[in-house]
Amino acid sequence: MSIAAKLAQEEEIMNPLLPAWPEIIIGLLCFFIVFGILGKKLLPSIEKVLSERRDAIEGGMERAEAAQAEAQALLEQYRAELADARHEAARIVEQAREQGAAQLNELREEGQRQREAIVAAGHAQIEADKKQATAALRQDVGSLATQLASRIVGESLEDQTRQSGVVDRFLNELEAKAAVAQGAAK
Repeated sequence: MSIAAKLAQEEEIMNPLLPAWPEIIIGLLCFFIVFGILGKKLLPSIEKVLSERRDAIEGGMERAEAAQAEAQALLEQYRAELADARHEAARIVEQAREQGAAQLNELREEGQRQREAIVAAGHAQIEADKKQATAALRQDVGSLATQLASRIVGESLEDQTRQSGVVDRFLNELEAKAAVAQGAAK
């Protein structure tokens, strides 16, 4: 048994999973000293950095939310301005259409007046030309009729007063017969 006890004793010494008690106590004591130093010195610094980071993140989120709210407000403002601009453009277009229609009507009326003036001037000119042509024709017809009658009768019918009276009476009778014929045709 002594060999077995010796082997057991050697195994206890050689077992790396079970260190000796003095090493465990020294290890625990060093661990608590290091943990205490780290807790007193390093932990407040870590806590401070984490707090600053949390504040920065929360502040960044708040700033982002504020920027998003501001962007949304600007977007709504731009949309309102765009809607106002569209309404203004529609109003201007409608006003331009109305003005165009009014100007078109004015131009039509002016054209109608000018046409009527031209037609009236044309009728007046035609009437004046007709009167002039009728007078010239009466004179020519009278002169020719007198010459013809003089040749037929063999006498001179040169009396101007008598000649114009005979011609006028003859032409008036022709015009009266033409007017009666037109009235019967209608």
